[in-house]
Amino acid sequence: MAISTKDLLINDDIKLSQVRVVGEDGEALGIMSADEAREIAYDKGLDLVLIAPTAQPPVCKTIDYGKYRFDRDKKEKEAKKKQQNSEVKEIQLSLTIDTHDFETKVKHAHRFLKGMDKVKVVVRFRGRQITHQSMGYDILKRFADACAEYGTTDKPPVAEGRNITMLLVPVKPDAKSKKSSDNNS
Repeated sequence: MAISTKDLLINDDIKLSQVRVVGEDGEALGIMSADEAREIAYDKGLDLVLIAPTAQPPVCKTIDYGKYRFDRDKKEKEAKKKQQNSEVKEIQLSLTIDTHDFETKVKHAHRFLKGMDKVKVVVRFRGRQITHQSMGYDILKRFADACAEYGTTDKPPVAEGRNITMLLVPVKPDAKSKKSSDNNS
């Protein structure tokens, strides 16, 4: 039987001379040979599972291995569901952006931030515009202020070649409700 790193050694795969045995309720059954421990587990209709191979002597437990694996896999699926997968969405601006275009980009950022995605905002400089970097920083500050309700600046504006970039991260839902209740007081 091939054993993956995720699975534990069970029953006949345990080739140790002495093991410390723990019952399914957690009671210590003592130190004995692996063969004796296997017999005890089989008599109860359970499996002998090596749970602490590095202990002295190694620790085995008598449990229903099928049920144990089912419960472990179920817990892993639940943990996976609770993880949040966020993407980094990019919004590009320019120095000559019009107010309506700016507002449209802000609305896009609001939608991304509500969806718990990060937003990378980039101001691109063309030609001689690079000499007016302070205007680029001003646009990014205005953009961050317009998105303050849904996101905060994680990475402040940084010049990288012909671009200035900034990263916005979503505000946690509980922090947002706290802010709004503070404003209402």
